[in-house]
Amino acid sequence: MRAFWGSLISCLIAVAASAQEANPYRVEIDLSQQTAYLIRGRRIVAQSPISSGRYGHLTSTGSFKVIEKERSHYSSIYGKIVDRYGRTIVADADVDMHVPAGCKFAPAPMPYFMRFHGSDGMHAGYLPGYPASHGCVRMPDQLAIAFYNAVEVGTPVTVFGRTPRTNGYSGYGPQPQRGFQWPWSRQPIGPQYEPQPRIYESRPVYP
Repeated sequence: MRAFWGSLISCLIAVAASAQEANPYRVEIDLSQQTAYLIRGRRIVAQSPISSGRYGHLTSTGSFKVIEKERSHYSSIYGKIVDRYGRTIVADADVDMHVPAGCKFAPAPMPYFMRFHGSDGMHAGYLPGYPASHGCVRMPDQLAIAFYNAVEVGTPVTVFGRTPRTNGYSGYGPQPQRGFQWPWSRQPIGPQYEPQPRIYESRPVYP
């Protein structure tokens, strides 16, 4: 009997160790600091500024897991309305909004999408420097790619902290509003839509 239990415990330990080795990463998202961390063991291997859900569309907090990955994902709810020439008529539209004659609804692209709870997911997108999404966690393109390549379906995702109320919040603390723009911010054309994603230099990795 002792041999049986000893063998069973050894087997469970081996399975747990194998699972940890197969999925070594986890993601922690700090809404207060508007920063996402990619962690392996006790080491932060990458960090990214984010734009999480704004008030009225807050990003859910809690312990989750990546449940879907999609390289070229489009929103089924949000986007913009454009005319026949591709010019933006309504920048922040949804599928229930009236579309004028000769125009069409263009779903918002969410490249490198990593769903972790309901409709919430991490993806490359527009970062104005403060929480502005409908619940998703936006990242600069190159950092979204880094996270996308590292995580798997099943990777743990922890979301914590309180979303800042000010729209003048940067990923590294409140900043004076004197016309300064962070390198990842762009001219706003709508909080979910970005026609030409750009690649940004990665931030230094923690030792």
